[in-house]
Amino acid sequence: MRKLAMAGVCALALLTAIPVSAQEKIPVRQPGIHDEVLPLRDGPKIHYAISVPRGYHGAPVPLILALHFGGDPEGAGHSMLEILIQPALADLGALIVAPDSAGGGWSTAANEQAVNALLAAVESSYAVDQKKVIVTGFSMGGQGTWYWADKYPDRFSAAIPISGTPTPSAASWRLPVFAVHSRDDRVQPIGPTERRIAELKTRGINAQIVVLNGIQHFETYKFVGGLRQAVPWLQEMWK
Repeated sequence: MRKLAMAGVCALALLTAIPVSAQEKIPVRQPGIHDEVLPLRDGPKIHYAISVPRGYHGAPVPLILALHFGGDPEGAGHSMLEILIQPALADLGALIVAPDSAGGGWSTAANEQAVNALLAAVESSYAVDQKKVIVTGFSMGGQGTWYWADKYPDRFSAAIPISGTPTPSAASWRLPVFAVHSRDDRVQPIGPTERRIAELKTRGINAQIVVLNGIQHFETYKFVGGLRQAVPWLQEMWK
């Protein structure tokens, strides 16, 4: 109960920091993947893709924040959602929201404002099970996953970084984490991720890693099988 109360206080603080226009309800769509735009009064428009699960009728469902890889951000959220996140995590029956970066990595001030505003808008429009909100992402989005889960632990129940280098320090980390990484990744080598998972385990944190072989960093679609292994891990944790 104490954790839920703290989460409520944290969420309220975030909402008060978000422009009023971002708290307005967004359209509730039929099942499928949809490309949407959320305007902000004090910032640029947020372009994002959202996957609504089959059978959604207003009962609370999990929510997945999916952070895309680097490169041109236009449509990148949709691409990653379609190529990797939705195929791997569909069995969770979750809403999946995948914003396009507002510029740069996911730790920039512009992206923090945009993502917090988008999460608030989704949570005000769709029925979300607040005990089942997770953050995931690939490459730059994997780095962003480590960052967001560390900075906003009361927003999420777990983090699933994919091929992303962890934040410099694990001192404040407290969320369950399920990392997916390839031993053949030459862009973001697996070593830092393996060391971070081992460190978190020594602290008694639920920290797991799926190590893949023979997959290069940019072969995004080949990570589906590894990411799919997070489904039973999450389902067991959510019981």
